[in-house]
Parts: sequence; structure tokens; C-alpha cells
Amino acid sequence: MEIKTDFLVLGSGLAGLFFAIKAASLGTVAIVTKKEKIESNTNYAQGGIAAVTSEHDSFSSHYDDTITSGAGLSKENIVSLVVREGPDRIRELIEWGVRFSTLESTPYHFDLGKEGGHSHRRVLHVQDYTGREIERVLSEKASTHPNITIYENHFAVNLITTSKLTGKNPEQDRCIGAYVLDINGNAIHVFRASCTILATGGSGKTYLYTSNPDIATGDGLAMAARAGADIANMEFFQFHPTCLYHPEAKSFLISEAVRGEGGELKLCDGSTFMEKYHPLKSLAQRDVVAKAIDHEMKKRGDDHVLLDITHRDRDFLFERFPTIFNACLKYGIDMSRQPIPVVPAAHYQCGGVAVNETGETTIPGLFACGEVACTGLHGANRLASNSLLEAVVFANRAVDKARDLFPSVAPDTHAIPAWDPKGATISDESIVVAHNWDEIRRCMWNYVGIVRTDKRLERAARRLSLLKEEIEEYYWNFAITPDLLELRNIATVASLIVASARLRKESRGLHYTLDYPERDDAHWLKDTVTKLEDVWDTPSTVRAL
Repeated sequence: MEIKTDFLVLGSGLAGLFFAIKAASLGTVAIVTKKEKIESNTNYAQGGIAAVTSEHDSFSSHYDDTITSGAGLSKENIVSLVVREGPDRIRELIEWGVRFSTLESTPYHFDLGKEGGHSHRRVLHVQDYTGREIERVLSEKASTHPNITIYENHFAVNLITTSKLTGKNPEQDRCIGAYVLDINGNAIHVFRASCTILATGGSGKTYLYTSNPDIATGDGLAMAARAGADIANMEFFQFHPTCLYHPEAKSFLISEAVRGEGGELKLCDGSTFMEKYHPLKSLAQRDVVAKAIDHEMKKRGDDHVLLDITHRDRDFLFERFPTIFNACLKYGIDMSRQPIPVVPAAHYQCGGVAVNETGETTIPGLFACGEVACTGLHGANRLASNSLLEAVVFANRAVDKARDLFPSVAPDTHAIPAWDPKGATISDESIVVAHNWDEIRRCMWNYVGIVRTDKRLERAARRLSLLKEEIEEYYWNFAITPDLLELRNIATVASLIVASARLRKESRGLHYTLDYPERDDAHWLKDTVTKLEDVWDTPSTVRAL
């Protein structure tokens, strides 16, 4: 079956929904999401969205904090436009129904939080379930719009590009839609669109331990790479310093806002340690804190550290952090009386599909916004709570660009063939998928984690190359399932991360290697940009800023 739409949005998080709602005034919109529409990384964002809304704050201060966190790789023009356009997008979210926590009954007297790396209180939040509330509001708005159709339990398999269809003119390539698996109907459909938008989120499930939900398997990134798009800065993967450590907890995130409200990191013996690593102590940037925790755990042989906020009033903690408070109680931890055991976990993909200042990828007709994209904002390390801000600013910019392009885009006339299963059969060896999935994630955690070396990266590259061959053989021989698609995608993303990490011969931001422990601005003040054909051999593509 072929489904035609003006705008095809892959993903239903903040970036995808924001784009869809605004683009619906221009034409028809199809939102494809592999789970239920409200399941996304946005839904798990506890901390909030950073923006200048206080008279005590300034654009220049937010700009400086972002540049500092980015360790020399944040693009100045991108940082400036995101910071300056942020307050307008906040007002838009409020107009749509998002009710950020306030200190008084007036809607713009916000209860602003402060997180690591920020010099001012500027993080707007809805208690500690900001992402969930924003997702709820936008999902309801999108669901009731007559121009928007949401396809739940639909999994995008591959992007459709003109060069793939014709086998020629790659320089005139254009994305014209995607093949999509209807999970419940067990059929693959063609979605044809004038503009396709990747808003598929990140890829934390590439690692064994992650704060991300199960859906975060890098699907959009892998599809874009297979289609030939440029992929940038994948070596910069942010590990959140504080995920709940408990045998029954599935990497539950303890928001950075807890440290912003006075939470202090301690060793298991109760002694503090962050003063040895940074003047800001427990409020240092995430990469500093994660490396410090990792180092102390390995040095002492401990399997976690402690986050202590017991000096704050119980009522305040319950009011400010109801989700975290109740989650900890579920596991027998009263955060008002006991320090919270925490460990680092893979959290945020700072690299991604390379885009320009309007969200366009290197493939015409294909946009990307949100965590799947590399905009130049985060550089080598994301500043806390800048991600939701980036998502709405770039979704809005992509809509503005689409508004300029859409009237001039001629209807595509290429015949798109129906999906050809090529004789694939139903597999009775699903254990292969489960085993390879586990092996990739353990390989990434052990060899491509917080601390890296050339030898570890070489081992990872060799193993991933062998796994890639096994997975591709399995993919072409057996019928497609969601599990198989996710396995194929995390294998691709893992290889892109390793390729980028092997390119960068220095330590900067989130990329720390024992072989090159110093930052080298003379040679490495530039992005690493790879294409998929580079990653299985020795990658060699590096682009200067």
C-alpha cells in the first residue's frame, strides 16, 4: 500500500510533534512512531528546558555557558540563534497548554532550576516530569488536528531516495519518503512525502547501561547513514553521572536538578570527592562528573557512589521531585533520610545526522531535528537541559524552511516499488538476535565507554565488523521484525561511534582517551564527519569547522 502525505515525520517526541503541529498549517502530515505516540525520550526528561526568562539572566550568559560546555566545538552562530530564539518557543509551548512550575500564580514568574554548568537559574520545569507534561500537551494537540494522522506501532525500515531507486545521479539525490513496517498488520507500506523529517531521538540502547527507554535504538540515524547522509561527531556520547543503582531499577535517571538543589556526591564511606576534580564540585559539567565517578569507582572497586540531599526538607523534596522521591521509595530508599546510590549511564547522543541552521541534512528533502541531529549546538558536550530547547528551536526553523520550499517542490513522479521480501522466511532462531544485541551493547560498554584507548577501539571495530556481517546475512534471509530492525540499527550506530572515536586523536569534552589525554586545539578544533561506507574499514573523513 502507498500512503501519500506532504510531510512525513518519523518520531513522536518533542521535535517531531512540534514540527508536525506547525507544518499542519501548510499541508497534510503523517507521524510514524514505532510504539505508542507518547513513548519517547522526551517523555523521560525530568530536568527541564533551559531558556533565558529571568531579568537576572542574559543571552550572553546562556551563550557563554553553552560555549564553555561544548569544549571548543559548539558553533557560535548556532548557539546564538538557539539561545535568542528560545524564549519565543517557550511562550509558544505555554500558549499551547504547557504549565511550567511557577513561584506565584502569575504564568511568567517561573520556578527556575539550576543544573550543572549553568551560571544562573534558567531551567524551566514541571516539577520533575517536564518531558512527560510537554509530550502530553503536544500529543493531544497533534491528535486532534484534522491535517495530522498518527500511525502508531509503525516502524520505519529505510528511507527512499531517488538515487537508490534509479541507481544514478547521486549528486541530484532526494529523499521522497520511507518504507514502513506496520507491526500489527505485519506488512511494509510505502510512505511518499515531499518532505521527510527525522525526529527519532537518540541511541542510548547501543550501550549496556543507559537512562534511555527501550525505543532509543538510533533508528533515524542508522537510516540516514544507510541513505548516504553525513554523520557528525558521534564520538561525543554523554554519560549521565547519576542513574539509580539498584538491582531492580532499570537505569532510572536521577535528574541533575537534584544536584542543582544542593545534592552532594559522596563515596560509599561518606566522604566527598568532587572537590578534587573541579571548582564547581558536584555542579560541574556532566562529562567532568561522570569521569570523576568512573575513576573513583574503578580506583576503589566500588560499584556505585552516593548522592546525598538529606539536608533538605522532606516536604521540599517531595514537592520538587515527586517522581524521583516516589521511585526511590519504591526501591526502599527515602531520599530525605538516605543518600541515593548512583552510577553513570549512557544518556545523550551529542553527535548525529549533520544538519545546517534550518535542519536540512546533506540529502535534499530530508530534515532532522532533536537528538538524532547534529546541529552544532552541543559541540563536544551538551549543557544540561539544552536538548529540549534545541528540539523546539530547530523544529520551528525546519518548518520555516519547509514553508519556503514546499510550494516549489514538484510532485515526485518516480515509481516506488512495493517492498520485496526476496524470499525471506520466518526465523525460528530468535536467540541469534538476542545474543548479538547483548554482545554489541557489552562491547560498547567495555571498549567505547567513558574512558577509551586505541586498543579498546580497535577491538570494538573488529568485533562489530564481524557482527555486522552476521546481522546483514540474517536481515536478508529472514522476515523483518522490530527486534531485527533495532539490532541492525544499533550495530550501525555502534560502528559510527567507534569510527568517529578512532578519528579523534585527543581528549575533548565527552571523548576521553588514555592514549591522547590532552585537548589539542592546534589540530582537532574541527568536527569528525563520516559516511557509512567509511566505518567498516579505517575511517578518514574529518571536516574542519
